[in-house]
Amino acid sequence: MIHLKTEEEIELLRESSLLVGKTLAEVAKYIAPGITTAKLDDIAETFIRDHDAEPGFKGYHGFPATLCTSVNEVVVHGIPGNYVLKSGDIISVDCGVKKNGFYGDSAYTFAVGEVDENVLMLMERTKASLYLGIESAVAGNRIGDIGYAIQHYVESFGYSVVRDLVGHGLGRQLHEQPEVPNYGRRGNGKELLAGMVIAIEPMINLGVRTVYQERDGWTIKTTDHKPSAHYEHDVVIRKGKAEILSTFDFIDEVLKSKQN
Repeated sequence: MIHLKTEEEIELLRESSLLVGKTLAEVAKYIAPGITTAKLDDIAETFIRDHDAEPGFKGYHGFPATLCTSVNEVVVHGIPGNYVLKSGDIISVDCGVKKNGFYGDSAYTFAVGEVDENVLMLMERTKASLYLGIESAVAGNRIGDIGYAIQHYVESFGYSVVRDLVGHGLGRQLHEQPEVPNYGRRGNGKELLAGMVIAIEPMINLGVRTVYQERDGWTIKTTDHKPSAHYEHDVVIRKGKAEILSTFDFIDEVLKSKQN
């Protein structure tokens, strides 16, 4: 069952999605060699609660934390803990909030210190693929058009698309229908209707596409232990052009200020 959202509901989703962007930016201030992923999680939870919202992930199917902190070969669902970030790492930070009954959900992959050029390119191109997917997320297109746009772009560089994990609908539930794969064929899949809200989230591997789950029941890693990048936006399907509800602008401001 796919729930089309009213304009009032879209505004509430926008508020939650923007708060995720602000939370990720707050976390970005502290991402540096020497910090633990657990400390980043504490920062995020405090920030979210200070803004009259709840962490969207904490307790979800038993997940123990506010953030998913996925370092290097961890694709997604990394559990924050005692791991100390070091120069050369990359870390995907995925965050969800619930405010006024609606969820926001966004992710961004950060470089820690000096990162290998090949890995930086993986990050840059994964992020670019997200926006290519969004360009195809318009009323009248199909789910497969989004996946095709992402897959066609990243595979041209020799990267691979994780197929075991997908984007999703978003609303009063964190995961709603439809599923949004990052691979597909043009013209295939469910039709995109104006008013649908979806989270598009390419998970792209430097090496092979296959992944496995750790014994903790959450952490997903690449089978060849090569790095994976992950970016996510919340999007409203509109006629002509998709509308992005989440934002990376706050993150970009923090990263720019850290460079100066």
